[in-house]
Amino acid sequence: MKNLIKALAFGLATIVSMSALASSGGANLDHANNDLTDKESLKNGFKTYINYCLGCHQLQYQRYNRTFKDLGIEDADGVENYMFTGEKPGDHITNTMPTKEAAKWFGTAPPDLTLEARLRSPDWIYTYLRSFYMDSERPFGVNNKVFKDVGMPHVLQDLQGVSSIDEHGTVSPAMGGSLTTEEYDVVVRDLTNFLEYVGEPSKLERKSMGVNVLIFLFIFFIVAYFLKKEYWKDIH
Repeated sequence: MKNLIKALAFGLATIVSMSALASSGGANLDHANNDLTDKESLKNGFKTYINYCLGCHQLQYQRYNRTFKDLGIEDADGVENYMFTGEKPGDHITNTMPTKEAAKWFGTAPPDLTLEARLRSPDWIYTYLRSFYMDSERPFGVNNKVFKDVGMPHVLQDLQGVSSIDEHGTVSPAMGGSLTTEEYDVVVRDLTNFLEYVGEPSKLERKSMGVNVLIFLFIFFIVAYFLKKEYWKDIH
């Protein structure tokens, strides 16, 4: 029996390790250290997504007004600063990029990002956005250490700058961007934080509810215990 349990545990660990390795493309992932309670980080990430990502990548399962509510943004402020193409607050966060043409331009249609953080993991996104390097053989002149032969341009290149890669696979520090390395890391972390929130908007609410349920069950257990003692004291 013990050998069977050890075999099952080993098999499960192997599967988890292989899944993590496959999702990272074999690269070591940096920790994003996201904080879903940081509303300012989420707002900054939302703004970065609108300005740099929405042109190609939709959030077709997320509505503007739900995002405004969760991030503490007034509808009027949201419409003015986060909505630029005439949508209504109740609309989903989509773009007008034609799917067939996009597949021709990029080799495949840009994926919807609503569930990307749940599919890949926040650490994967955080590392991916910091792992572009110059590659003259690629259509957009860049490649990515986490996602080899990536089909998209480095849309944040103006902020980060450009990097190169040596024969050992080490990506050099970026140069020529408008932000320092530390400032760029903050921008990417905020964007990753926002995408993690979008993947499960009710995550914090669910965790809070779970804690409240456990507290209730603990209190109920104490009450039930003393009630049981009261009922059974005459029998004993």
